[in-house]
Amino acid sequence: MSPGVTAMARAENKEEAGGTAHLVAALAKALREQQGLTQEVLGKKLGYTASAVSAMETCAQPASDKMLVALEEHIGAGLGVFQKARRWMLLEKYPARFRGFSEMESGAITISSYETLVVDGLFQTEDYARALIGGGYPPVSEQKREELVEARLLRRALFDRAPAPMIELILEESVLRRPFGSREILRGQLRSLIEDAQRDNVCLQVLPMDRGLRGSHAGDRGGMKLVETKDHEHVVYMEIEDQGILISDPPDVSPLAHRYAKIRAQALSPDDSLSLIDRLAGEKQ
Repeated sequence: MSPGVTAMARAENKEEAGGTAHLVAALAKALREQQGLTQEVLGKKLGYTASAVSAMETCAQPASDKMLVALEEHIGAGLGVFQKARRWMLLEKYPARFRGFSEMESGAITISSYETLVVDGLFQTEDYARALIGGGYPPVSEQKREELVEARLLRRALFDRAPAPMIELILEESVLRRPFGSREILRGQLRSLIEDAQRDNVCLQVLPMDRGLRGSHAGDRGGMKLVETKDHEHVVYMEIEDQGILISDPPDVSPLAHRYAKIRAQALSPDDSLSLIDRLAGEKQ
């Protein structure tokens, strides 16, 4: 990235930085100065350059999750502020349309997704996410792309949360055939799906491309995500052209839940779905 582009990206980051990023920056600077550390010395402790510490303190490049962990270890003074900030920094890195839903997702009892265009973000590999985000429109800066990739990958902690949520994913077969970045990236994503499907709390199914030839196709109106919250409320989340739609009224949720159940019934069994994914992962293209 050229110096001019980098400067523009950092100026954009300063404008977009949220309250948590500014609070972390102020606290980090105050604690650093209180402990008599220069930016260069602190950077060496954290494993970063002095310019990276400076960028964090000015919000030109807000702290990554990795940097927050290091800040807690080296200058946190036992306060736990940087550890607690990790959750809120993560929320600020999500697109605005997703922030409200992400809180529900993180504490959900069940998550049931039907995706028609791309692999669900919760299941994406790093390479797949980077290619997908980097190739989108309008384009984002390299720094913003990496922030979004980091935020997306951190969602995978949900797989190992205790108590573990039940996670269902139904993918259109076309998703398994659509490469982003390269064919090798797609194969890596397919292999990752197979691994995730081995988890006790995950069920993965594929809706075959010839579904419409065999009668009705319940998923013809697009993807959706159904969630049962920790308070046993049922909500539906959908994204349409960068707009996030959250539906919680029971009369509106009910027909969508019924539609999802029909999509699930029309999909291949979990075993047949994994056989298809395994075959596609091994194909030479």
